[in-house]
Amino acid sequence: MKSRRRTRYEIYIDILDAVRRRGAMTITRISYSAQLPVDRTKHIVDFLISKGLLRGEDVGGRRIYILTDRGGAFLEALKTVRKFIG
Repeated sequence: MKSRRRTRYEIYIDILDAVRRRGAMTITRISYSAQLPVDRTKHIVDFLISKGLLRGEDVGGRRIYILTDRGGAFLEALKTVRKFIG
């Protein structure tokens, strides 16, 4: 089976959807869910935070990431666009 490269937006969908489904997650859990290396996931999560789509919080000495309302709306918009072009 030949694998296909995911677009940047498909990766955004995978990350945002994982956080929405599972709630607050660590970077390691996000990387497992999105099937990405942790270092690459960290760069993408930092980008999503800079755009207000995710929020990071320190809880019990661990950094967790939470989907913002704006992130949820963006995720739904991306899924809608994917339906039209997919």
